[in-house]
Amino acid sequence: MKVMPNSDLNPPTLGEKKTLLDILFSSNLVTKEQYDEIKVKSASQGVSQETVIKNLNLVPAKKLAEVKAKIIGVPFISLEATSFAPQALSLISRAVAERFSLIPFMYDEKTKTLSIAMSEPSDLEALQFVAQKTGLAIKSFAVSKEDVTKAIEQQYRQEIVGEVGKALKETEELTKTRTIDSKEIKDIIKEAPIANIVSTILEYAVSSRASDVHIEPQEDRVRVRFRIDGILYDRLSLPKNVQEGVISRIKILSEMKIDEHRIPQDGRFNFTVEKQEVDLRISVLLTTHGEKIVMRLLRKSGGVPSLGELGLNGTSLRSLETAILRPHGIIIVCGPTGSGKTTTLYSILTKLNTTRVNIMSLEDPVEYEIPGINQVAINPGVGLTFATGLRAFLRQDPNIILVGEIRDKETTDLALQAALTGHLVFSTLHTSNASNALPRLLDLDAENFLLASTVNAIVGQRIARKICKNCLQEQTPLPQIVEEMKRVLGPLFPTSKSEVKFYKGKGCDKCALSGYIGRVGIFETLPVTQKISNLILQSADSGTIEKEGVLEGMITMKQDGYLKVLKGITTVEEVLRVAQE
Repeated sequence: MKVMPNSDLNPPTLGEKKTLLDILFSSNLVTKEQYDEIKVKSASQGVSQETVIKNLNLVPAKKLAEVKAKIIGVPFISLEATSFAPQALSLISRAVAERFSLIPFMYDEKTKTLSIAMSEPSDLEALQFVAQKTGLAIKSFAVSKEDVTKAIEQQYRQEIVGEVGKALKETEELTKTRTIDSKEIKDIIKEAPIANIVSTILEYAVSSRASDVHIEPQEDRVRVRFRIDGILYDRLSLPKNVQEGVISRIKILSEMKIDEHRIPQDGRFNFTVEKQEVDLRISVLLTTHGEKIVMRLLRKSGGVPSLGELGLNGTSLRSLETAILRPHGIIIVCGPTGSGKTTTLYSILTKLNTTRVNIMSLEDPVEYEIPGINQVAINPGVGLTFATGLRAFLRQDPNIILVGEIRDKETTDLALQAALTGHLVFSTLHTSNASNALPRLLDLDAENFLLASTVNAIVGQRIARKICKNCLQEQTPLPQIVEEMKRVLGPLFPTSKSEVKFYKGKGCDKCALSGYIGRVGIFETLPVTQKISNLILQSADSGTIEKEGVLEGMITMKQDGYLKVLKGITTVEEVLRVAQE
């Protein structure tokens, strides 16, 4: 049994010995009045000062744990930003973890050291028990009790950790018997353990509704992260010795060169799990510690959502529906990468898709196949760019054209000319909101008289996470947040409600304790009216255009987000995260 030095239970001498309360007071975490009150209550009730602090709920749990860690000389960590190694979790059972309020998160094979996070790092009994149970050196870290409880619930119920842990044990058995040579890599990746690790990662990605999987080599491990509802979650940590096998396995599935490590590579393959087919787009890029892989998951089942299902409603939906019913003109969807622009365009095309019109799309790449629409992927390597593809489209007798993105002057000119000559054109722009799109097009040398006569409407959008309905609970908002909402919403703020109520997700099994499940769009639609056209002719700035749009009834993205907060669809934090300028 061995406990590492940082687990020393005797607090370091600090000159004049300071108590937890003293440090909280000197750090301005409690006031003088609270300091005196805690001392009196502790003495009169015969309980520790820490118990009084917890009962009065004066200091956040994380901050309290951090201060306690300083006193006993143990490093403090946040488990939210920590990845868990399957080998570490397999060394301590859930029952032991819950009994002592601790969780293992890292195992160093070279030094035979197990790192554990503890809510009570001064618990000698727990440290001795874990050291005897595992026969390893123990390195302890301090965390709050709430963090440990949440991590135990999350990590021990994840099938991915158990399944990968089993595969890693098989890998260890195989590598014990021989030294791996780089020439043997093709044989190794065909062996069950490596294949199981990759398939388990993909199965978890599908079941957890991940849109992307990041496999990132670090100095001493391989981190696996999953993007779920737009947020990256650190879910797995693999040992360095399986790095090459896992990367080569994915390369072979994607039909890439496994012996090419210097240049970036792209590939794709299909993966089926529980009768659900997923198209995977793979990108490989060499980093300091090895090749990083990003896998984007595109689900073939489920269909394209309607505009209402995306979150478009009220004035924004009516303005957009009016604009797409016009036989010609251009409609632009704006937002940063990953804000759902392509999905919105697919929803519009699905709505317009009938046997009476010829719809053609030029994309980079084609993300979803829509029956009845002629979809073309650009290929700059053979000269098929947005500009050359758009020229070819105009000779294909189209009614409706989708250009994936307006990137340069040539594409801008061609799109405007197509809209001017009787075609309905859809495209995207990377701008922060709808009003910024017009000055951006002017930057691309578009003539303002052409913009004024061809642009029908501009949509700005973001994606926010939806509150989990399974663990939805009421929340009383802070007065300053209500005042901010009243200021932003103005006449849109509901005056009929005597008391404003917000909602949040407490966290449950269905939402993986995050409080959110699924996503919803936050939109603004700027219809190009006669007054907006006049401002375009005057080359007005985005602020002036937005003010006029609001005067004519446009609901801004932030307003739309706040209205969705009042309806209990999302939270204020989410709206500010995605729509705060």
